[in-house]
Amino acid sequence: MSKRVRIFDVDELSAHTSSSSCWISYKGKVYDVTGFLQDHPGGDDVLLKYAGQDVEKVMKDKTEHEHSESAYDILDEYVLGRLGSTENIVRDDWEADDDFDPDATDAVEDLKKHHFLDLQQPLLPQLWYANFSKAYYLRQVHQPRHLSDSARLFGPEYLEVFTKAKWFVVPIFWLPITFYLFLRSALQFTTPLPPFMVDPTLPLSGIVNLPADSILKTLICFFIGNFIWTLLEYIFHRFLFHVDYYLPDKPIFLLIHFLLHGVHHYVPMDRLRLVMPPPLFAMLEWPMTRLAYKLFPLPVANGIISGAFALYVLYDCMHYALHHTRLPVYMNEMKKYHLAHHYKNFDLGFGVTSKIWDIVFNTVLPV
Repeated sequence: MSKRVRIFDVDELSAHTSSSSCWISYKGKVYDVTGFLQDHPGGDDVLLKYAGQDVEKVMKDKTEHEHSESAYDILDEYVLGRLGSTENIVRDDWEADDDFDPDATDAVEDLKKHHFLDLQQPLLPQLWYANFSKAYYLRQVHQPRHLSDSARLFGPEYLEVFTKAKWFVVPIFWLPITFYLFLRSALQFTTPLPPFMVDPTLPLSGIVNLPADSILKTLICFFIGNFIWTLLEYIFHRFLFHVDYYLPDKPIFLLIHFLLHGVHHYVPMDRLRLVMPPPLFAMLEWPMTRLAYKLFPLPVANGIISGAFALYVLYDCMHYALHHTRLPVYMNEMKKYHLAHHYKNFDLGFGVTSKIWDIVFNTVLPV
């Protein structure tokens, strides 16, 4: 697979309007004519007048400036790439209904129209070998597509399996760890414990000897962990998953963005990519838990981590439910709020379990 022609977004074209960087488009191609300004027979003022715009009609307008056949040959010397589609599915007037169930995307037509990714093929190799500008990638990855089956990221199945997870995998995997850390915290408030590797079963065998005051201390830490998770949920979503505009314009960074969160906006109703596979969350939680152990005594840290993990499980299960389940009143309101983040404005509405931090940081999305 070879590198494709560079594809630019219309907003990039319109940003290059000066004598130091002058771009135009003609019949879908993008040209950097900065170096031709001084040599243009009609003068640089004509090119600058239409900088950042499509010039097909202008070049055919003899009253504006007549062009010979050789002018089109010269133009080919300055080609940068092609202009991508400007169609937007995300729009300000989008409204969610209780029976939201979008039609499947025609993968063949989608590829013809947008020249982005072929939904019928593994997506990551395509993204790596593609040549999208960052601006065009961000426009396309935030325009939702819908498939009847789960999108494929890798070719080999032994890699693909690590990118998918059914919703119930999250509580099955993380709740026992949460419960274990809670018990370990309560015991550590009572007496020092040997390291985990020396006797990993000790918290379970010591349940009967737990005093009430140790459980109370752990509960306080647990609820602090709940609170901390709500903030981490917002921070991760807004500043890590939506780091969008600060991404370097390099394939490796676009690929990482796609793996972390871009794929979720690209195929938001994919049932197997609505919760984090355990390896992915393990990578995200590792630095956070290491920090907790640095900042707090062991019993406090374990209590806080157990509380954060418990809210994480609620968050991921709720996230799945917001996309695919009929819900009671509060949850149904959050469902419309979260779906609006996907289909109305992805730069607002970062809260999933609640709007509290959106209110605090002024990123509430009107629905």
